[in-house]
Amino acid sequence: MEALVKKRIKQVLKGDQNAFGEIIELYKDRVFQICYRMLGNRHEAEDMAQEAFIRAYVNISRFNIELKFSTWLYRIATNLCIDRIRKKKPDYYLDAEVPGTEGLNMYSQIPANTKLPEEDVESLELQAMIQQEISKLPEKYRAVIVLKYIEELSLNEISEILELPLGTVKTRIHRGREALRKQLRYV
Repeated sequence: MEALVKKRIKQVLKGDQNAFGEIIELYKDRVFQICYRMLGNRHEAEDMAQEAFIRAYVNISRFNIELKFSTWLYRIATNLCIDRIRKKKPDYYLDAEVPGTEGLNMYSQIPANTKLPEEDVESLELQAMIQQEISKLPEKYRAVIVLKYIEELSLNEISEILELPLGTVKTRIHRGREALRKQLRYV
């Protein structure tokens, strides 16, 4: 896949805008997932994912073709999400009641892709609870936890994306796990 991406990047550098569209198709879901896991909000995640691709396109001439494109792109997305978290503290919660309704909360406003069988409800509740607790972590721990356990990236890839030494990444993963474990005890 990297060979195809590098070929498309060379085409983009020559002025072929459609080639970048193919790159977007390859990475859009993964970039959205990173943004969603960091921000916890579908709309903000869509905005940040779109912004990540815009920044990548605008700065494609700065990309070192010898490096892995996905790492560079994920770094852009992660940095945008961190900036967003710093700038905007949450002003609403998913379990807050929707104004003008009786008993409806923001969870009910999130469209479901498919109907889920009853036996999956417990699993979904657990995932939601864990995601909610991850979103409460400080951003430096949240980023490494999302990249390591949700996106399943290697420590080296996380180190490159966040531009941190490998030892710092390991420490943050350990401390993030411990913080998450403490939070989950009280839930």
